[in-house]
Amino acid sequence: MATVHFTPQLERFVHAPVVEAAGATVAEVLAAVFTDHPALKSYVVDDQGAVRKHVALFIDGVQIRDRQRLSDAVDATSEIYIFQALSGG
Repeated sequence: MATVHFTPQLERFVHAPVVEAAGATVAEVLAAVFTDHPALKSYVVDDQGAVRKHVALFIDGVQIRDRQRLSDAVDATSEIYIFQALSGG
């Protein structure tokens, strides 16, 4: 199962533990995570299921490419990191 890590800043608002979840894509892994931790969903994805503008997801150190459908492949040993993205000038 993939291991999903959330930014520590999120803990100020909602419980965000390190979670292990099965799935072949980011979408499948996150669906499993959100089943057990529904409060995390609105932080990570919008109402269309796409990654929120100010959130960055990395699989094994590489930023995901498909922010809309979350179709990037995930291995059973993958590490997924979810961060608050920085923006502005």
